Amino acid sequence: MSRDDGAVGAGWVDRSAAAKTVAGFAVALLLVYLLGVVVGWGPTIDRLRAAETTWILAGGLSSVACLVVWGKTWHVVLRTVGIDVPYRKLVVTFLSATFANYVTPMGQAGGEPFIAYVLARDTGATYERSLASVVTSDLIRLLPFFTVGGVGLGYLLATTARLPAVVRTLAVVLIVLAVGLPAVAAVMWRFRDRVREGILAVAAPVARRTDRVSSASIRDRIDRLYGSIELIAGSPRALAVAVGYGYVGWILFALPLYFAGLSIGTPIPLLLVCFLVPVTVIAGSTPLPGGLAAIEGTLVALLTALTALSTADALAVTTIYRLVSYWLVVAVGGIATLWVIRRN
Repeated sequence: MSRDDGAVGAGWVDRSAAAKTVAGFAVALLLVYLLGVVVGWGPTIDRLRAAETTWILAGGLSSVACLVVWGKTWHVVLRTVGIDVPYRKLVVTFLSATFANYVTPMGQAGGEPFIAYVLARDTGATYERSLASVVTSDLIRLLPFFTVGGVGLGYLLATTARLPAVVRTLAVVLIVLAVGLPAVAAVMWRFRDRVREGILAVAAPVARRTDRVSSASIRDRIDRLYGSIELIAGSPRALAVAVGYGYVGWILFALPLYFAGLSIGTPIPLLLVCFLVPVTVIAGSTPLPGGLAAIEGTLVALLTALTALSTADALAVTTIYRLVSYWLVVAVGGIATLWVIRRN
């Protein structure tokens, strides 16, 4: 690995970042507590005590299985760009990278460079190939996110006479992202030469002030990244397999909310789950780790607006859902991170 590659990850583990993460968790947990105060912790805890353990365990198993399947998506993409990593080793790396994404601000946003660094360091692959595989895997996982979310939105429109204001707002955001993100990606790829020149123009002043960065090295890295993406795009069969794993993983990602409803005896329609999971993830794109507080507040509001659940029932379902879909993943990912550190 080059000196530059090592520098990519250095800024992610400094004390300032760690302090911000701890502060973010403190603020988020306080907000979650206040949400419970408003709803009423007493009735919520009573509902939690009566929850069926079998369905909670099913939700936890689904969350872990989701990551294992999405790790396979990553594995397929990596092999396409010539990175041959044993799947058992890659799964641990993927869990570690997911942990990093889940405990940093903005939820899942902006974590790709760090994940690529973890992969490059753990496998010996070039940073550019690692980044290309991460970006491609993310795009593949976004496909079911939006398509299944669209199915859920269609169900909601067909069964609800008038959508509440908060639901309409989130539905519009879902539609805009479903159309806008692929369009932006397509435009950036179509005019990739102009994108490269734009990046070089922005980086030029920095390159003139330090010998650690040069325009030539940046151009070379961008060209290698483009080359890796072209390799992936030129393998339609591998892409089809990866997309298949992406859809299976997404189903496993959404099922914990359905199981959470069953655990307290208040089933949530599966097609409604298809809408709720994407929009709550969108709402969770806040400057707090893992979308904490934002996802809880949004899901409680949506469940009470779109179902017959009381606020206490909605908070109980939300608590179980987040326990098995977020906190369990953080715990498993944290253990994986310690394992990655130890084996390196």
